[in-house]
Amino acid sequence: MKYAIVKGKIYTVNKEEKIIDKGTILIKEGKIEAILEGDASVSEDYKIINAEGNHILPGFIDSHTHQGLFDGSVGWAGFDGNEMTDPNTAIVRAIDAINPEDPGLVEARIGGVTTIQTGPGSGNVIGGTNSIIKTYCKSKIVDDLLVHTPSSLKAALGENPKRVYGTDKKLPSTRMGTAAVFRKAFVEAQNYNNKWKEYELKKKLAEENGDKIPEKPERDLSKETLVKVLSKEIPLNFHCHQTNDIVTAIRLTEEFGIDLVLIHATEGHKIADYLAKKDVPCSIGPSLVGFEKVELRNITFETPYLLWKAGVKISIQSDSFTRLRYFSILPCMAYKEGLPLNEALKTVTINAAEMINAEDRIGSLEVGKDADIVIWSDHPIENFYAKNKLTFINGEIAYNINDEDKK
Repeated sequence: MKYAIVKGKIYTVNKEEKIIDKGTILIKEGKIEAILEGDASVSEDYKIINAEGNHILPGFIDSHTHQGLFDGSVGWAGFDGNEMTDPNTAIVRAIDAINPEDPGLVEARIGGVTTIQTGPGSGNVIGGTNSIIKTYCKSKIVDDLLVHTPSSLKAALGENPKRVYGTDKKLPSTRMGTAAVFRKAFVEAQNYNNKWKEYELKKKLAEENGDKIPEKPERDLSKETLVKVLSKEIPLNFHCHQTNDIVTAIRLTEEFGIDLVLIHATEGHKIADYLAKKDVPCSIGPSLVGFEKVELRNITFETPYLLWKAGVKISIQSDSFTRLRYFSILPCMAYKEGLPLNEALKTVTINAAEMINAEDRIGSLEVGKDADIVIWSDHPIENFYAKNKLTFINGEIAYNINDEDKK
């Protein structure tokens, strides 16, 4: 199906941050075919969507969540996000647990969230790999939702892993132990990688000299995942709230030359200049929770503004604590606390796309990108009461306020 969305106010969120007061977006084969200003003639083979008086935005992106792995609607049976049987479970993959029929994905479409990066929780020091998925497709097959997997490796510092293992008198029971588990795992991965490089060199020489081919080293799937991080094939997403844990995350990743994205960075505003100097992007949230943990005692929606002001690249995420049908409240609150409107929009569109390395497909309205488009009654960050009228994902209608069957 080809669509023409006409007469709406278009927020491109492109490099020029262009806003078209009255324009047309053409959708063909799941992609944005054209973006036109003013009244444009459209051929008869396009289905016309009249967006006059409405606001057209890129689909929102949740850069860190656990949707699809924690289905609370069925209790224990739906909790698949934390394999808390070993502090290092780099071997596990989110893709093997994501349920495409999770009701959280239905709510995402209603809330204008078209893409999420989802994966393991923070119960382990190294939790496993994340996946980037769209929140809708016609099939019930998770592979058809995929944008990219593995997209990153999840790791955690702070209270969670020390609580999980310390109560059983196991390593790690302290922050020192958590960092030690991380270091040990990555040193072993470096040694494993060197062993394979040595094998490849010996194999090449044997083939050139007609000698016997050496025996392959035994594969280790956990270490293979860590090697992807060491080789910068995927980044590390490090869960941390307190300033001391944030600094430890930077120390550890610099030690191993790892690409880092800070997840939560709850106290990041306290060391904003340091984060800017280190050029570390921060996926901030969940900021709607209370003081359930000591780590959260300084939680505030001012964090996005203060980090942005210091020059830190930021996105805003739900961590699954905010129901995704109300996802827009997160950038709304950051806007209320000082973050400029367009910067707040970027935290859940192009910034989030860049943070998960998917900006070539999503995050802005540009020709050639995926047709992930949401039509709102008003600007959803400036006005929380704005209604989502229509959600397109990959050029298909994934939610229609007038068609509840599409949920």
